[in-house]
Amino acid sequence: MQTVNAYAKINLSLDIVGEREDGYHLLRMVMQTLSLHDEISLSRTEVGAVRILCDDRRVPVNEHNTCFKAAKLLLEEAGIKDGVEIKIKKLIPVAAGLAGGSSDAAAVMKAVNTEFSLGLSAEDLKERAVNIGADVPYCILGGTALSEGIGERLTALKPLEEYEVLLVKPKEGVSTKEVYRAYDETKVADHPDTDALVKEIGETGRLLPGAMENVLESVTIPLIPEIREIKETLKKSGCAKTLMSGSGPTVYAVYENTLIGRARAEDALTLMKRRFSDCKVMLTKTIQI
Repeated sequence: MQTVNAYAKINLSLDIVGEREDGYHLLRMVMQTLSLHDEISLSRTEVGAVRILCDDRRVPVNEHNTCFKAAKLLLEEAGIKDGVEIKIKKLIPVAAGLAGGSSDAAAVMKAVNTEFSLGLSAEDLKERAVNIGADVPYCILGGTALSEGIGERLTALKPLEEYEVLLVKPKEGVSTKEVYRAYDETKVADHPDTDALVKEIGETGRLLPGAMENVLESVTIPLIPEIREIKETLKKSGCAKTLMSGSGPTVYAVYENTLIGRARAEDALTLMKRRFSDCKVMLTKTIQI
């Protein structure tokens, strides 16, 4: 049996730049890995089946689970008759815009590749990962990266400096399909300056708060107004930037990795837990993997 970590991500920016003929939105995003992670344990079994176990009842343990899809894809492609048992310990909030399911699938692909000595490179895995989900190729890569297209075009960026990151996930969830449908029905005028953010990270390894925007906030916030209240509270906490990740509903705030920054993050953690008691609130960091 091997156990691997599946790391959460945040969007440092998210822009929609077009739409394909098949209806998929074309995205341009800067992504960043967090230290927050699920734990994936994979064991080889003699039975030719994929079995999923999870400690969170909200996660499906059938063929709809991304880990199931990832393992099945690689095993069938390689013609392997043995099966696997996959145990998922969830620490990343579910349906939060933090790529928990995608990261779990990426971790399973890496584990299957190692367990069965498939000899697939990271590029090989990324090519296959796009068949599982848009964020899975990025989760194979990890770190700081520019993601384009439907997530299949990735450019590794200079590693971002370490920042403290406070996550606040409202209790109420949101449907990704509903968010994108609402976006299509809305004229969004303001878009992030992705090039400026990429340039700043490339030159300094630091964030450019003014270029960090998420075009989906304009449609997710009306669906979950609490997001606006969370952001307004976090803005007063001394953070460098607060933004919604993905299609939501999780909001994050980044703080400098200094004594003052860490103190502000800890104070904000206490405040948010008290003020938004129905929300999932946790403190993590940006990391490179």
